[in-house]
Amino acid sequence: MAQLDEKARAFLSERRFAVLATHNADGSIQQTVMWYDLDGDDILMNTAAGRVKEGNLRRDPRVSVCVEDGYRFVTVSGTVQLDDDQAAAQEVIRRLALRYSDNPENIDAETEQFRKQRRVTIRLKPDRIITRL
Repeated sequence: MAQLDEKARAFLSERRFAVLATHNADGSIQQTVMWYDLDGDDILMNTAAGRVKEGNLRRDPRVSVCVEDGYRFVTVSGTVQLDDDQAAAQEVIRRLALRYSDNPENIDAETEQFRKQRRVTIRLKPDRIITRL
């Protein structure tokens, strides 16, 4: 397992968006802009069940995530673990919503839609990290 260095961790700790790349059944690539957060060296994401990326990840858990700022970037590749536990998934989506919210005091209203959905937590364990910082 690869580990984030101090510069990569600082870069990823800033509020940015990740682009998650998964494999479609026909071998083509599907990309999605995602909220994320760090948990140690792992990258945590969350999605509503039933989306294309969820099906792709269940079939082939190998992914790549790129977080960029102009020509500066961190790319993390590896295998994801999916967690269907709803209490944990709701906790993760709330954590992500707080990280990305411009109005955290209104987080309950902002996350109401998520509480109505079946959610899946995505945990990326890095095998390879490429940086240009």
